[in-house]
Amino acid sequence: MYKKILIPTDGSKTAEAAIHHGVGLAKGLGAKVYGLYVIDISAFAGIPTEAIWESMRGLLEEEGKRALATVEKTAKEQGIPYELLIREGIPSEDIAKVAEDEGTDLIVVGTAGRTGLNRFLLGSVAEKVIKIAPCPVMVVRK
Repeated sequence: MYKKILIPTDGSKTAEAAIHHGVGLAKGLGAKVYGLYVIDISAFAGIPTEAIWESMRGLLEEEGKRALATVEKTAKEQGIPYELLIREGIPSEDIAKVAEDEGTDLIVVGTAGRTGLNRFLLGSVAEKVIKIAPCPVMVVRK
């Protein structure tokens, strides 16, 4: 049923739970896993100089590589094929775009389960992905 599973990560414990769920599912189904880290450029929209962005970008790419290391390690341990991707953009939009571009059958994403004012102010990437994804989305809570 699912042959390509996209697992976006931000390096959090919640994302780690989604990685374990997604990789376990991939192993059972014989699917390939795509690990994705999106460098959120919306947080840096007002930065005036290119030099500052370039130094920040390097730090964020390193953070992305660390976050994706969990996908790689877990996939290797389970002996399943995987691919690691880093993109720049708005996380929810890029998750949906990568799912479409790669033809993934399922997105497995973690959620912090924020409520109240935090949810109102910060929103939920998982919730936004559910609304715009081109395929089913499994939401994993920590």
